[in-house]
Amino acid sequence: MYPNLYYAFKDLFGLELPFLRFVNTFGFFVALAFLSAAWVLSSELARKSKAGLLQPTETEITLGEPASWSELLSNFLIGFLFGFKLLALFFLEEERTADPQAFLFSTDGSWLLGLIVATLFAYLKWREKNQRKLDKPEKRIIRIWPQDRVGEITMLALIFGLLGAKIFSIFEEWDSFTQDPLGTFFSPSGLTMYGGLICAALAIWVYARKNNISIHNLNDATAPGLMLAYGVGRLGCHFAGDGDWGIPSQLSEKPGFLPDWLWSSQYAHNVLKTDTPIAGCDPGMWGEYCYQLGLPAYPTPLYEAIACILLFGILMEIRKKVKIPGQIFAIYLVFNGIERFLIEKIRVNNRLDLFGFQPTQAEVISTSLFLAGLFLWFWLRRRKA
Repeated sequence: MYPNLYYAFKDLFGLELPFLRFVNTFGFFVALAFLSAAWVLSSELARKSKAGLLQPTETEITLGEPASWSELLSNFLIGFLFGFKLLALFFLEEERTADPQAFLFSTDGSWLLGLIVATLFAYLKWREKNQRKLDKPEKRIIRIWPQDRVGEITMLALIFGLLGAKIFSIFEEWDSFTQDPLGTFFSPSGLTMYGGLICAALAIWVYARKNNISIHNLNDATAPGLMLAYGVGRLGCHFAGDGDWGIPSQLSEKPGFLPDWLWSSQYAHNVLKTDTPIAGCDPGMWGEYCYQLGLPAYPTPLYEAIACILLFGILMEIRKKVKIPGQIFAIYLVFNGIERFLIEKIRVNNRLDLFGFQPTQAEVISTSLFLAGLFLWFWLRRRKA
């Protein structure tokens, strides 16, 4: 396992690239997940627009105006965050940035770098608008197609997805949150996938309604990308060793045709630094990540990655054959619910006390998604008839 890309390049290629310490493995795969989902969504929206299923909206813009105070302020804030956090990683003392992920989620940073970069960003926006300024600003009507809004949709998914993932994880770790609310909320660990999915979906639906985008066609266009993104993101969980592994497994029970790594893993050098020291581990090579699981476990993130990438292929194959808008999304909900419910049977997770049963939060949500998918499928079919 590789906590960040520095260890991956050092172990695989013998290259020591210190700046890669700031690119954690899980974050790298999450970025790939968002990019892959955005690419699939863009191509699907373009296909649906070409088929006449989606229509553009008209909006009025003004050309030649100077930079507004809101534009300058937004650029100032973005620049401040960039300098205060990202650049600070390279310039602050090593003891303050030894754990880059924890540093990014903390309140620590460089005020000086933040203010310098913020001023620079605001100035560049002012100069850009000033160079295009006209003596008499012109108003024009432009047409914006749904695929032109993929960047905004992706940003909404990123912001509300991370926020929802953290909020839902707090419910799973309520005791820790009550003892240390700020520490738990700003901790880089503990992100719940379903919380991110639900909150991001709500935000995007509100955005679609505001911009007159067909909800059912947008859902269908989003479904394959969501499945692919989840599979790619789970690869990040696996290769970082972030704790989403399964219950202990025994190689003696492994079917003969499967390789050992697909049945059992000790998640050596995992990012959580748990739970047994690795004998003979070189601290000069692995630093503080000289730990592995005492008992080998099922590599459940890898199972989910394989399953979701295969399900992505199925959704892409059938998307043109299903004619009722919204039913591809219904199939996605059913697939997602089944996949996650099954994997929970061999996955380590906190359990809830619910009406005498003890399901995991993921089992409750995955069952709800499965039932919602079935309901949506038959409701759309009946409405069409």
